[in-house]
Amino acid sequence: MTKQLSTGDTAPDFTLPGVDGKDVSLSDFRGRDVVVYFYPKAETPGCTTEACDFRDNLASLRGAGYEVIGISADPVDAIASFAKNHDLVFPLLSDAGAATAKEYGAWGEKVINGTAMVGILRSTIVVDKAGAVSRAEYNVHADGHVAALRRELGVDA
Repeated sequence: MTKQLSTGDTAPDFTLPGVDGKDVSLSDFRGRDVVVYFYPKAETPGCTTEACDFRDNLASLRGAGYEVIGISADPVDAIASFAKNHDLVFPLLSDAGAATAKEYGAWGEKVINGTAMVGILRSTIVVDKAGAVSRAEYNVHADGHVAALRRELGVDA
């Protein structure tokens, strides 16, 4: 398992390809608060639930000053299809090889249906305007996570 980030840590910068093939960097969002969430695999039930919850709450998150970025180890074509199928309008990025997930501590052992495996841990890191971690949550549950995050961030409905 990789070292997880804590409040006050500097968020590692990254540059990853998005669904349109253009690179997106965390530094592109400097001066804004950013919710960076890591999801295991596009089009799986939990990841679809979480992505659609972020989509459905995007206006209120942005209204409170937060941008949203989703990252998985899926190839660009898989995340592009995922974004199109579910009208996901925030950046979804491909972390092939999971280097960024590892830097963020969102990579490690997990148990799925009784089988231990290594992969992306469903995680959410909130990065402040200056690039520091203001919240780091690991092994979150897809269902209800966005609502809980909104409460924790004080984002009104």
